[in-house]
Amino acid sequence: MDAARALREIAFWLERADAPTYRVRAFRRAAAVVDELPDLDERVAAGRLTALEGIGRTTAAVIEAAHRGEVPDYLARLRSEVDVPERGAALRAALRGDCHTHSDWSDGGSPIAEMATTARDLGHEWIALTDHSPRLKVARGLSADRMREQLDVVAELNRRLAPFRILTGIEVDILADGSLDQEEELLARLDVVVASAHSELRMPAAEMTRRMCAAVANPHVDVLGHCTGRLIGARKRPQSTFDAAAVFRACRDHGVAVEINSRPDRLDPPRELIRLARDIGCLFSIDSDAHAPGQLDWLAHGCARAEECEVPPDRVLNTRTADQLTAAG
Repeated sequence: MDAARALREIAFWLERADAPTYRVRAFRRAAAVVDELPDLDERVAAGRLTALEGIGRTTAAVIEAAHRGEVPDYLARLRSEVDVPERGAALRAALRGDCHTHSDWSDGGSPIAEMATTARDLGHEWIALTDHSPRLKVARGLSADRMREQLDVVAELNRRLAPFRILTGIEVDILADGSLDQEEELLARLDVVVASAHSELRMPAAEMTRRMCAAVANPHVDVLGHCTGRLIGARKRPQSTFDAAAVFRACRDHGVAVEINSRPDRLDPPRELIRLARDIGCLFSIDSDAHAPGQLDWLAHGCARAEECEVPPDRVLNTRTADQLTAAG
């Protein structure tokens, strides 16, 4: 078994399990060290791996086992612990891409190329790269100039990775008045625009309703991201209050998909709102909101919820090819 690949697979499963970042980085760092080693055979034979900066006892044990052609115990345990929802398998198989992903250009942990190649290896035909907009400084949101620079980087990666495709995009912040946190000219150039509220989530319901309806009325918006803003699990945050029927009617009328966010700490919107959006006639986008390669596999959670809520697959944006998706926009 290839040692660097074993280390990266461990990092993938740790990310999927939402393990602490420092643990994931230890395995990715060790994989990068192995990639550059000209004398791996000699170092393994001499037991000198831990003398290298970036390799500790745990990662050394993984390298040694892989070098012997064995599946490392650490990797075998993680594989056995993978939690795959029972529902939603058919819908998951029908998804061709993911409309909401992040890279290390904003608050993601990995380069664009690594996110793209992992998505490709998972069976995706495309992903939309949707790093944050400038107002979200805590997430290193992209200024207009950095956004333009990223477009050039994506164009070059698409030449290298074809036929896999990275769609240009952004997760643009919905400002308090419903306007969007990026230049209109730039938004018009992008393949996928996810509009999300990240601040002032406790504003009165009437104001929040007007804010969200104004955002989805913008002709450049394709997806309304994690619409209630709730967080569940260890980090709890109550959902925003708004007239969901009014917001979903605005989404339907403007052709904006309601996101089914697959992050385990969001699972947003709640099931009753998914059903309401379904009954109103909305489109949907089942997205990972991945900030690391392993999190791209979180789509299974959203697919399970969509199937449970009887969302018709033909109303899910990411069952479409990249050409179909961009043509519809």
